[in-house]
Amino acid sequence: MSRIGREPIVIPAGVDVTVDGSTVTVKGPKGELSRTVHPNMTVEKKDGQITVTRPNDNKENRSLHGLTRTLIANMVTGVEKGFSKELEINGIGYRAEKKGKDLVMTIGYSHQVIMPEIDGITIDVPAPNKIIISGPDKQKVGQFAAEVREKRPPEPYKGKGIKYASEHIRRKEGKAGKGGK
Repeated sequence: MSRIGREPIVIPAGVDVTVDGSTVTVKGPKGELSRTVHPNMTVEKKDGQITVTRPNDNKENRSLHGLTRTLIANMVTGVEKGFSKELEINGIGYRAEKKGKDLVMTIGYSHQVIMPEIDGITIDVPAPNKIIISGPDKQKVGQFAAEVREKRPPEPYKGKGIKYASEHIRRKEGKAGKGGK
């Protein structure tokens, strides 16, 4: 049995879970999420817990078992606490600001880079070099953060660009640091 898949998901107070066939809907203080799980997986709700079971030990069902359980657990955590990614901007003259619902970044191009806020995501800019992206859907938060980072990824020589707060940039020596003669 999958060690992750057989763990029950405890439903916290204030979160409502509805299982309708292969569709799981989770409502909580941070929002509402819905997902259709694979038809082979059986999702049951009883005694304030959600359990995911599989019909047999086929390779496909074994891999889907842990995945399905983790996806549902992330939905429950998302509507209760939410997920967030913190990005840092490094570089002279590089900065970000929020205008209305848009994220406006000055990151070394001849023009400003504007990214509109999408549904289910909130953008917060507490400082000109910090961006916090948050929302209940872990996949949407991660994808949007990756798209923001992609606009100017950090370079290895001076570390200029947009990086995750927890990310470490491996630095390289420039031409002058070679040692020569």
